[in-house]
Amino acid sequence: MSAKPDPVLVEVTRGRLVESEHRGALAVADARGTVILSLGDVTRPIYPRSAFKMMQALPLVESGAADAFGLTAQELSLACASHSGEAFHVKAAASILKKAGCQTDDLACGPHLPLGPGAAEAMLRAKAKPTKLHNNCSGKHAGFLCCAVHAGAPVKGYELVSHPVQKAARRAIGELCGVRPGAMPVGIDGCAAPNFALPLKALATGFARLADPGRLSDTRQAAIARLMDAVTRHPLFESGTGREDVVMMADADEGTMTKVGAEGVMAAAIPSLGLGVAVKIDDGGNRAAATAMAQLLVTLGALPARSKAAKTFLNVAVKNWRGDLCGVKRAAPALAAL
Repeated sequence: MSAKPDPVLVEVTRGRLVESEHRGALAVADARGTVILSLGDVTRPIYPRSAFKMMQALPLVESGAADAFGLTAQELSLACASHSGEAFHVKAAASILKKAGCQTDDLACGPHLPLGPGAAEAMLRAKAKPTKLHNNCSGKHAGFLCCAVHAGAPVKGYELVSHPVQKAARRAIGELCGVRPGAMPVGIDGCAAPNFALPLKALATGFARLADPGRLSDTRQAAIARLMDAVTRHPLFESGTGREDVVMMADADEGTMTKVGAEGVMAAAIPSLGLGVAVKIDDGGNRAAATAMAQLLVTLGALPARSKAAKTFLNVAVKNWRGDLCGVKRAAPALAAL
């Protein structure tokens, strides 16, 4: 941790007092790696978690595996997803596996109840048990399996950091973010795949290169264009009904891609501005990450201040169980003043 605490980015009030504060850091960068706006310590390594799933999916397209197995745009969006486990998500994940000649049991991610409240409630009412296909990362893992099968690499152990599939993902992340792959600390994600730590400013740079890939190789430009198109045209497959990414992408500048990650991480690629944005909330609070990201997008002019998304995440009413207004969740002064 840095010696100086990160600033408060988001606060929650009750009555006239600030009841809760969420400290964090943010970085806005261009494709050259120049940080044009920042708050807090953007140099210490953080785990992006699911925020860099599109980067992990680059080898799926670049290797030719996506074409070899005839993956649709919706399935490519799912390969970049932290999905809600809705029926169409589960169906798409199963379709990817079938095309690759794999089975549900080949997935290394564990089962959990769907992230989508409606899908979870339906499963509980039916007294059904979730499968690995309901894991929010099943699309990413199905994509990994496609890469392994296409390369003739072992299917078993594809989630291990030493496997060729994960080495390819690590290289893609490092190259895009401007960090030497071997210099990125390795952690194990909730889905059992490796997660690689890097500075927040590097994550913002990586997203800027998703937004503005013109300086990259032709192969990488084509892969990025294909994945960005898939996600922005089919955001429900990358996220789920009513989720943060779906709501924000609906109102943000055309082509903008946002991606939530666990533990208070959120990032965005804004092609209209050629910028990448990355946010990390120190206490891991995702409720604060969404507010911080919405405020940043408004500040940058990539999200209309009166849009549904802005109203959903900014100055959000805090109510009690009978509906009384008790306070508000809002951008703290340090963030609002940018």
